[in-house]
Amino acid sequence: MDELILRDLLKKFQKEEIDLNTLVERLRVLPYEDLGFAKVDHHRSIRRGAPEVIFGEGKTSEQIISVISALYRTGNCIMVTRTQKEVFEQVKTHFKEAIYFDQARMIVIRKRRKKRRGGPILVISAGTSDIPVAEEAAVTAEVLGNRVERLYDVGVAGIHRLFNNIGLIRSANVLIVVAGMEGALPSIVGGVVDVPVIAVPTSIGYGASLGGLAALLGMLNTCVPGVSVVNIDNGFGAGYLAHKINNLNRR
Repeated sequence: MDELILRDLLKKFQKEEIDLNTLVERLRVLPYEDLGFAKVDHHRSIRRGAPEVIFGEGKTSEQIISVISALYRTGNCIMVTRTQKEVFEQVKTHFKEAIYFDQARMIVIRKRRKKRRGGPILVISAGTSDIPVAEEAAVTAEVLGNRVERLYDVGVAGIHRLFNNIGLIRSANVLIVVAGMEGALPSIVGGVVDVPVIAVPTSIGYGASLGGLAALLGMLNTCVPGVSVVNIDNGFGAGYLAHKINNLNRR
């Protein structure tokens, strides 16, 4: 339940369009609903501006469907991250409006679309192999109600590809830069813009990349001020943070 839904519910009660028992029943699950294996935080959207997101990895299809059902009743948009197509097929039998984003490995259910506001968030990937993490960031930011642009495969091995798009880069309100290998791209992007840059290291690379650790350390050691870094392969965290930054302009 987000703030808009709560306000609408209270207005209906105020206008006597619903009775007290209906109001109490709708509010009964706040702040959370105990499913036994999970405690679903229905209050999170009111508290943080975005609903709880389901981390799909390690959960059974039945658990995911149960949590989706609980969130669905409150009218929130629903995101399931790090999940497989096979899980989506089972979810789809219960929720016909469910959509699967293959590269991002995300299930999304939107009962209503949020109006896209604020400046654009630009998601940049260094290489094609980084796109799955970049798509997780992009889809997350889009579902949360942001305008998102994409610029993929513009890494430092062919830096002219990046600078050929400098107008697009400088038009963004927030940038998410996704890179594996040595993780140099966020420093280059951060050096030519005056807005926040969120760096995302990926686990893409050969042996000495150490599963993304080399990129992570390279990004943490950037000499460019204004570049923040999230965890390895954490596209969701980057998309969520970009939304929070972009949301400051809407207040």
